[in-house]
Amino acid sequence: MSFKIVKRSLLYTVAIGYALISLFPLVLMVISSLKPNIEIFTKPLSLPSKISYTSYETLFVKLNYANYIKNSIFVSGVTLLLLLVFSIMLSYYLARFKFKWSGLLFFYFLIGMMLPIKLGLVPLFLLIKDLNLVDSLWSIILIHIGTGMSMAVLILTGFFRTLPKELEEAGRIDGASNMGILMKILIPLMRPAIGTVVIINFIGVWNEFFFPMIFIQDEAKKTIPLGMLKLFGEFTTDWSVLFAGLTLSSLPMIIIFAFASKQFMEGLTAGAVK
Repeated sequence: MSFKIVKRSLLYTVAIGYALISLFPLVLMVISSLKPNIEIFTKPLSLPSKISYTSYETLFVKLNYANYIKNSIFVSGVTLLLLLVFSIMLSYYLARFKFKWSGLLFFYFLIGMMLPIKLGLVPLFLLIKDLNLVDSLWSIILIHIGTGMSMAVLILTGFFRTLPKELEEAGRIDGASNMGILMKILIPLMRPAIGTVVIINFIGVWNEFFFPMIFIQDEAKKTIPLGMLKLFGEFTTDWSVLFAGLTLSSLPMIIIFAFASKQFMEGLTAGAVK
């Protein structure tokens, strides 16, 4: 057996072992959601003696979990859509049109990655209040668009610069405008970078707890992380229902990463190898 085969076998063994360790908490979470509380405490690592969906029924009937899901989907979907529209147009402008302040403008957006947004909570709250957006889902959407622009511009601008300019010149010869070149030629080639931006920002928006807790008080407008607070009692916690809620809240992230993982990896390594 050659050294190369042994090395490859060892790498596969390590990779499979790491994957199993990483997936174990997810599997345990799903299994625990199908157990009653007594089995979670007495047999935490075993399969349920009888599969029960009572915890999921409790989520939707007593806790109005469907409304939390609807709000989270709305916030995440609108945030990603507007963030992609703004960041793609800005990144295309920074990457392809040179002007006196282009470098300074690019650096201005990178500063947003260095400053924690929570340090400006008080002026941010006053701004949201002046805009009459307190207790509105749009307050969360606008905040996440602002905080996500820096990383999105960094990724998309770098990817735009790796695309050959000959593609755009060919489009202009055919009579295409700048917007036509962007929409019909460049964006279809930007799927790896767009997939990276979508995954990174979706995880942050979907799991956001801090800003909804500050700006949202109306029960009908709460998102999943806020709704999950109801599952934590002062003295007792229904762990089966809690695991059911965590399972359902994890599904969108798993699905998106499963479909966009290839683009995500290509986007992270874009430009690293010529």
